[in-house]
Amino acid sequence: MSKKRNTEKESFLSEIPVWVHISVLAVIVVVIVFSLYKLIKWNSGTVETEGQTGVDAEVEVLDQIFVLPEEKKAGHEDDGTETILFLGNDAITYDQGETGVVEQIGSKLGATVYNCGFPDTTVALKYAERQDNYPADIYSFKNVIDCIVDGNLDMLVDSASNYTDYTYEDHARKLRDVDFDKVDTLVIFYDASDYLKLRVGMNPDNDQDPITYSGALNYGIKRFQEKYPHIRIVCMSFTMCYAYDSTGALVSGDRYDFGNGKLTTYLQFMIDNSGATGVSFIDNYYGTVHEDNSSGWLLDNIHTNAACNEHIASHFVSAIYNRD
Repeated sequence: MSKKRNTEKESFLSEIPVWVHISVLAVIVVVIVFSLYKLIKWNSGTVETEGQTGVDAEVEVLDQIFVLPEEKKAGHEDDGTETILFLGNDAITYDQGETGVVEQIGSKLGATVYNCGFPDTTVALKYAERQDNYPADIYSFKNVIDCIVDGNLDMLVDSASNYTDYTYEDHARKLRDVDFDKVDTLVIFYDASDYLKLRVGMNPDNDQDPITYSGALNYGIKRFQEKYPHIRIVCMSFTMCYAYDSTGALVSGDRYDFGNGKLTTYLQFMIDNSGATGVSFIDNYYGTVHEDNSSGWLLDNIHTNAACNEHIASHFVSAIYNRD
């Protein structure tokens, strides 16, 4: 009986057309090759984008969006106009024209935008105690927040005399004149200067240490939230950049550690602080500039060009306001 069944099975298989066998084998080969390709791509960790403005599905953009609870808006009257205040450094001051990030966001949304960034500054302080020979600390994120919350914006205006760049005085005056009752959103957008200027990443014994990137960010966000709970806060990450090592060689922030971590270490600090304080985080690191497209999106080692600014603005508008 068993021999008969085997004979019938062999007869059945011999009747199956050859092309069916070939097709099944081809499908198996394709599945194996595709699986190997995905595994190799995953292990390589290389981010790819389509052209200069599209983001490949392979890129995992790390946005995290929080909605401001209704109870925090209690007592605040919506005037019907979206008003956005931007604090930062060269990320928003290097190009203050219509091709800059701030103006492009304002144009796309039809919103009122205030660019109150200060060039060549950082999130963290360089010195724990103020030094007269280092006025940039006055315009750090931590101290700008203190001036806003304490109502001492004249100090920013007066300190602008230390600079020949009129941006400091102009933006300090603009910030002084902002009506915070009308501000709907605060955007914190600094480039990678904290990494490049060797600011310490964090202090494990003090999560609000102002001479650390993580501590100053945490401190500033919480102080602002206490003063203006009705204002939504959005942290925008820096893009990838290049730096010079101790030998003068150009290196990628992706891979070089000055002693406080690679650029991605600072990125994680912003992600962690955003999540801990309940503020939205926009990822401009993954899916934007990388080594393969940096020549098309960076003007130099760190500053973004008009095309990159447009991409960043579109990403912000899409993620925060759900608009194309």
